[in-house]
Amino acid sequence: MAIFESTHPLVKHKISLLRKDSISVKSFRELTRELATMLTMEATTELALADQEIACWSGDISTPLLADKQPTLIPILRAGLGMLDGALTILPCAKISVVGLQRNELTLQPESYYENVVSDVNVRTAIIIDPMLATGGTALATIELLKKSGCKNIKAIFLVAAPEGIELLQKNHADVDLFIGAIDDKLNENGYILPGLGDAGDKIFGTL
Repeated sequence: MAIFESTHPLVKHKISLLRKDSISVKSFRELTRELATMLTMEATTELALADQEIACWSGDISTPLLADKQPTLIPILRAGLGMLDGALTILPCAKISVVGLQRNELTLQPESYYENVVSDVNVRTAIIIDPMLATGGTALATIELLKKSGCKNIKAIFLVAAPEGIELLQKNHADVDLFIGAIDDKLNENGYILPGLGDAGDKIFGTL
């Protein structure tokens, strides 16, 4: 597993703004979208290219284009939807798969309530998008669902992540690359990331 914590100064700046206790819903949504765009750019740097013939204004040329099918983006409901528009800025032709998993606040384990994965996920790179990687249970369940569906190449993008969640994914799915805006300090006794962002889903949907 490769773990890429962004070193881009604007990513660091925008993550810091997201942490503000007084942040408005509008600002949280905008920053989440911007960060998703930037991290998706980082997560797609190794997509394969192949030279193909095209008709250029100056005549026919051979030029590099994506060699494989466009990736499928997998927002984890509901907070992952806040990153979807930003990711689509970079991958406007991506197929969209949706996974609905929520954390049981007593057991801290994920519970599935919706799954809709594209039928040809076996020939696409799958990019999971979710604002936070906390205990890792939700991401783990999503990865296992994708692998059962035949997916062979999986990446995941998180705005912030706790070391505990990273360790869980490393232990169970070492072939999945993680692209993270910031690796935070730890989880608290309730399984929330510190310093974290608070409840990203509530802030994106205005249900505070």
